Amino acid sequence: MPEHLRALIVILFLACVVFTLARRPATDLIPDRDFKRRRNLWFGLTLLAFFSHNFWLYLLAGAVILSIAQRRERNPMALFFMLLFLIPPVEVPVPGFGVVNFLVDLSHVRLLTLCVLLPAAWALSKQSDTQAFGRNWPDKLLAASMVLMCALTLRETTVTDTLRQTFNLYVDMFLPYYVASRTLRDLEDFKDALLAFVLASFLLAIIGVAEYARHWLLYNALSGAMGVPWSSGNYLSRGGSLRASATTGQAIALGYVISVAIGLFLFVQAYVRKPIHRYLGALLLAAGLFAPLSRGPWIGAGVIIAAFIATGRGAVRRFILLGLAGVLCVPLLSVVPGGEKVLNLLPFIGNIETENITYRQRLIDNSLIVIQRNPWFGSFDFRSTPEMQSMIQGQGIIDIVNTYLSLALRLGLVGLSLFVAFFAVILVGIRKSLRAFPDKDDEQRLLGRSLLATLVGILVIIFTVSSITVIPVVYWSVGGLGVAYIQMVRRLRREQATELANTRLQPR
Repeated sequence: MPEHLRALIVILFLACVVFTLARRPATDLIPDRDFKRRRNLWFGLTLLAFFSHNFWLYLLAGAVILSIAQRRERNPMALFFMLLFLIPPVEVPVPGFGVVNFLVDLSHVRLLTLCVLLPAAWALSKQSDTQAFGRNWPDKLLAASMVLMCALTLRETTVTDTLRQTFNLYVDMFLPYYVASRTLRDLEDFKDALLAFVLASFLLAIIGVAEYARHWLLYNALSGAMGVPWSSGNYLSRGGSLRASATTGQAIALGYVISVAIGLFLFVQAYVRKPIHRYLGALLLAAGLFAPLSRGPWIGAGVIIAAFIATGRGAVRRFILLGLAGVLCVPLLSVVPGGEKVLNLLPFIGNIETENITYRQRLIDNSLIVIQRNPWFGSFDFRSTPEMQSMIQGQGIIDIVNTYLSLALRLGLVGLSLFVAFFAVILVGIRKSLRAFPDKDDEQRLLGRSLLATLVGILVIIFTVSSITVIPVVYWSVGGLGVAYIQMVRRLRREQATELANTRLQPR
């Protein structure tokens, strides 16, 4: 039996376990019919991917299926999140039929965006109660970033390729942000969307644990079976153990997604009735976070939990308990079987692959030298500079494992400032929105705490990784969720003010 079909059997079994255990707690948040429809769609598209044996056939059949599913879906972001990590984000060029070399690159993520988010964006733009794009600061900063990226692309390539890159920015950057920021309008919408992301991450987590345990990348053979070459998805190890990647293509990308899911789970779990279901979900995400053996996401997950605690009730007491638990865990790990290996993997404590930390330090030092030559708008040929050439690794590549440095090198300090300002404005907006709920146990405040902590964690993690595979589409989407939350709180404030004014005007 071919490897990809053997892997399919394992994947289907693991998915059945997750969906069976998750069905009851999921119905505490959403209708059972929505859960079953999305679950069946996940299974159907997975089977299509593994049995199609041709990526074009998968794209064509998937487009039909997704177009039908989108019409029946009440929450497009929930559908998008549920299927976002279905298969690896391999890309194929659409032929130019003799006019140009190729039109655009298509992948599962872009197929999903075009079939689910594009119709949703069009429908939202026609609704009178949808805020027009450009009316708030995150919109303006995002638009400015896109314009700058398109303009700077012209200096290194042709007009045709610039148009191609503009299309990519619209699909990969604008649509996830726009639909997320406009389509979620009340708490039920947020429950639905965040639960979908968490469920999809449960699947990634259990698959990642299986890959780690069996030393087998379950999706590694799929791209070859579909006739698509893919440079990612290679076997990587750390400390003698396989670094799981599931469908994300990179171990650190898997850890990043699971970290984001942990942040969103902090909100979702509050609505799950049975404690055993909450504990199982938390345990699965913790195991999924460990499986990639990526230290950046571990730090990010710690930051997410710390930020969530800091904005809640009894923060000081909980921080003390958390610190005591951390202090006690270190000596405990040194005596339990396998604990020494875990200690060696920990950032700032362990001694496994410490050269990666040295590489990152050198990357920062050399990048700062290159940035100083073209500080405002960067340069397109920064990789050819002597400082960057000295960073070539054994694979013959220059791995810029820092999203902020990558932006500063390509787009200069102007591009970096727009990127940072976009998320900073959203974080400030969420923090101000939390003040509308003096009760720290209010569910609206709980949602804001979860989104605030998740965004802070994302900004920490991308300091350790470039924006590869699914990483950017996740942070643009979560940014959109933050804007949707800010708008929801503003609507609540206006409604409360109107009710208060009407009450005062009523005759006594």
